[in-house]
Amino acid sequence: MISILFNLVAYLVWAYMWAVILAAVFSMLVAFGVLDTRNRMVWTIGDFLYRVTEPVLRPIRNVLPNLGGIDLSPWVVILVIQLVIMPLLARLEAAVLFGAWRALAL
Repeated sequence: MISILFNLVAYLVWAYMWAVILAAVFSMLVAFGVLDTRNRMVWTIGDFLYRVTEPVLRPIRNVLPNLGGIDLSPWVVILVIQLVIMPLLARLEAAVLFGAWRALAL
């Protein structure tokens, strides 16, 4: 049962990472004029992606220096997910399932 919960959390983190990637690609396509936000469906998708990803991306944008229109905050979020959150989640799962509490200290 516990492993199912950890797998669900890992899947949700993975899905959020893809939402960040989709939001970055979507905003780039809108900026280049490929997508028209006057279309109701395009606007709805863009609004959803914005509302889901902006609470995480905004604080990172405030910390990063201004690079003149280049937004590196999605890269930072993806790196944090891949290098910090996913390994930490795996170690936490090992600690809970197998009692390997020393794995958390490494």
